[in-house]
Amino acid sequence: MMKRFLFNTAATLVAVLGLAGAAGAQEYSFRFQSSDPAGNPNFEYQKGWTDLVAERSGGKVKIELLPVGSVVEYNETLDAVAGGILDGQICDSSYWAGKDPAFGLISNPVGAWSDPSQMIDFVENGGGKEIMRELLGSYGLHFIGVSTPGLEAFVSRVPLDGVDDLKGLKVRSPEGPIANVFAAAGAAPVNLPASEVYTSIDKGVVDAADYSVFSVNQQQGLNKVAPHPVYPGFHSLPLVEVSMNQAKWDELPDDIKKMLEETVKEFQQTQIEGLKKADQAALEEAKADGSITVHDWPAEERAKFRKIAVAEWERVAKTSPMAQKVFDTLTAYLKEKGLL
Repeated sequence: MMKRFLFNTAATLVAVLGLAGAAGAQEYSFRFQSSDPAGNPNFEYQKGWTDLVAERSGGKVKIELLPVGSVVEYNETLDAVAGGILDGQICDSSYWAGKDPAFGLISNPVGAWSDPSQMIDFVENGGGKEIMRELLGSYGLHFIGVSTPGLEAFVSRVPLDGVDDLKGLKVRSPEGPIANVFAAAGAAPVNLPASEVYTSIDKGVVDAADYSVFSVNQQQGLNKVAPHPVYPGFHSLPLVEVSMNQAKWDELPDDIKKMLEETVKEFQQTQIEGLKKADQAALEEAKADGSITVHDWPAEERAKFRKIAVAEWERVAKTSPMAQKVFDTLTAYLKEKGLL
């Protein structure tokens, strides 16, 4: 079982007493559904957040976190929260791209981020939070905060040292924007379910795969059959939202709202740091027997891939007013930070 959050006892006591005094005897119970299965590292970190909420509130706020599919399917929780079937969700926001392409663009703008801190700063300080609140607000949800598993590694059987090496590469990729960007870079995307990635790599059906973070790839043996991982990855870093029913949020006292926002931030940092440590440990394990060669793309190659991706962002931006707003806000932020 993954370690839970470690707390400063004095600070926790002060927070608990403050909330208890302000909220009086009122208690709140909520049901949230995750897009991750029970036992998955991401789910365990999310459970850590619900434990932290209970502790910080002195037991006044209790959140039951359900694994994916418990009440509705993974791509139905937005409607379930809006309708009051669930109180909240912890989900990859790209699942709502069918409702508005803006969700897909803000959740995973392929090639935009090289580190979780960049995406977090965009959300918290670059206009992303305001867009998420506007987007979710139109469906009756309130955006509380964000987390991410981190930057995915890239699985490859062959050496990849830059964008030119993608030409002709058969790469497993989900359909949609990610596949479109790889195709624009000269690769040959192949749409395969996650369950077939290992077999397809092992048998040479594909040369490379968009799959998961390094530690997960290592656990599933992918680095043994594809010994040329690109790490850190260059393509995918998902935005995972924590959100809840707007009417239920509005009923909460201000101190509890603040506590929920602060604890989501702590959960965010704990997940990012914890999974980064897991990736580092897995990296050392994989390197120990000399069976892999890690390829870390230089900044200029990451920038080349990002430039190719921008054309796909522009295409998506034309599909809805909110997608255009995401594009304008995102590219303004990237330019300001010297990333575009």
